[in-house]
Amino acid sequence: MLFWVISAILSLAVAGLLVRSLMQGGGSAEPAEALDVAIYRDQLAEIDRDLARGALPEEEAARTRTEVSRRLLAADAAARAAGRAEMGAGPGRVMSLAVGLGLAAVAVGLYLWLGQPGYPDMPRAGRIAEARHLLDDLPSQAEAEAAPGQLNFTPPAPSEDFAALMVQLRGAVAERPDDIRGLRLLARNESALGNFAEAARAQARVLDLAGAGASGQDHADYADMLILAAGGRISAEAAQALQTALHKDPRNGTATYYSGLLMARTGRPDIAFRLWDGLLRSSPEEAPWVPPIRAQIDQVADLAGEINYRQPPVAASSRPDTALPGPSGEDIDAAADLSDEDRQQMVRGMVEGLADRLAREGGSASEWARLIAALGVLGETDRAGAIYIESQQVFAGDAEALGLLAEAARQAGASQ
Repeated sequence: MLFWVISAILSLAVAGLLVRSLMQGGGSAEPAEALDVAIYRDQLAEIDRDLARGALPEEEAARTRTEVSRRLLAADAAARAAGRAEMGAGPGRVMSLAVGLGLAAVAVGLYLWLGQPGYPDMPRAGRIAEARHLLDDLPSQAEAEAAPGQLNFTPPAPSEDFAALMVQLRGAVAERPDDIRGLRLLARNESALGNFAEAARAQARVLDLAGAGASGQDHADYADMLILAAGGRISAEAAQALQTALHKDPRNGTATYYSGLLMARTGRPDIAFRLWDGLLRSSPEEAPWVPPIRAQIDQVADLAGEINYRQPPVAASSRPDTALPGPSGEDIDAAADLSDEDRQQMVRGMVEGLADRLAREGGSASEWARLIAALGVLGETDRAGAIYIESQQVFAGDAEALGLLAEAARQAGASQ
């Protein structure tokens, strides 16, 4: 209500000033013709006084009076014409006043449409306090999973062989619950299958076993699994994992992205913008957090007051060898504690899954290189060589990609 009272007073004051200015003709001086009439009348009075004092002869006084009277009549006629012209300007003033009132009405209408009438004042200190309250009032992980967000994720359908291998891996980890390598492998593959709650439980055990030696990425992976298990909601446990991840690794991309998302959701778009803008400018375009940042950062920038913000241009071509599907060297090493037969089956299942996806959907040069290297580990150098030849055709003309593939083929013993 106070806002409307102040706005009404200011509007009336401005309108009053405009009306006053219009009624006074914009503050202009009295017309020159009216001043001439007054001067000529004074001159006639002066002639009469001079004649009465004897300072002016009768004949000369009559002649001068005639001349001044003639000029007085002319000036009076001009003044009357000017007055009629001034009166004719009245409709123009009325039109100007109507336009002004119309603009005021349009402004009020736009505010009612685009603004939020009746919305309470939001001082900066209050907004920060509210953001802190929202941050302190995050749901627990159990609450977040009970009422998950709307994150849409369709897990890939595993092959029968891979599903059987996952059963074996789960059994092996159950028999050796302190096997940190097996737990890492289990957490990664449960997450790849969309079993995020199971992945988070395995990753939590990894953190318990690693203790202070757990890396920032370990904590970031745990936060990622918790958030995905809650359908995109960020719980108190996930927020704590993000904080720990950034404490250990301030440049961790996963933790930085989710921390920005958390700030945006808890009323601090200014912090979210700084986190995302810095991450966007320092990340390769293929990084998994870049697409969601590009989709949201413009809105966050507006909320943060960065009205002239422009996203950095898309990087020309960069191929990070991180966060790609398929078996990594760590995956293969993590299978070392399994039996020889189980380990070979596990690695082979992962390799076949990657090979099948590349054959059907294609992929980046890093993924092709990973497949070639994995086949070399399995001792299938002939097949690795055939894949290398095929990849050369796929990436013909791309010197960077061809160099990456050649190095993978050399390590696999399949180079030409």
